[in-house]
Amino acid sequence: MWLPWVKTRPSSATSTSNSPSTALVAAASPRLSFSSPSLKDLQALLLSDAATPSPPPAAPCSPSSSVRVFHRVRVAAFEADRRVVLYFTSLHVVRSTYEDCRAVRAILRGLRVAVDERDLAMDTRYFQELAALLPRPVAPRRVTLPQVFVGGRHLGGADEVRRLHEAGELRRVVAGAVAASLATCGRCGGERYVLCGSCNGSHKRYSAKGGSGFRTCAVCNENGLVRCPDCSPPDV
Repeated sequence: MWLPWVKTRPSSATSTSNSPSTALVAAASPRLSFSSPSLKDLQALLLSDAATPSPPPAAPCSPSSSVRVFHRVRVAAFEADRRVVLYFTSLHVVRSTYEDCRAVRAILRGLRVAVDERDLAMDTRYFQELAALLPRPVAPRRVTLPQVFVGGRHLGGADEVRRLHEAGELRRVVAGAVAASLATCGRCGGERYVLCGSCNGSHKRYSAKGGSGFRTCAVCNENGLVRCPDCSPPDV
């Protein structure tokens, strides 16, 4: 870039009788010196631009490639334990929540991996369990569903699962998990719960000690159900 009206004074050591008092010079020359205080910032800017090499052009990248690199880092942290745990609800009370839970279940089942499905509508004890597992402690009744954990790490809710699935990264995240059985469980019919064998589903047990009578069964949930031992993994 040229500044045709920038003037410099020749130094006493190099000046001659026939040299002009002023000369037009290139603004990018490193030997420029400006006597005016208002032009000192311009001199520093030109010298820094000349001394600093221009950075190479950045390689083009797509949003999908950035997402792929990010989640590859997360996959490496899941190698110790590959269990996939889904907290959801089967109640139709809130339509949006029910639709999100159904969509996430369908996505995970479509990957043909064994999913530890924990229905909060069937067992309210999962409320406290999920609230303690979330990154930020929240009140049990403010927990949003569904929530997915892979290898003991919180993966996210419906939006995160959909985003990973659409980007093709969800299969990488659950890679290494136990493959799902294609056959329907003959004991529970795929419901994942059976009647409690200790109280026969009444959630009450009779005790003759001390004349106490009936007591709450400590084996089953409030519905008198226990997780199917044939198709459901043990709680951890």
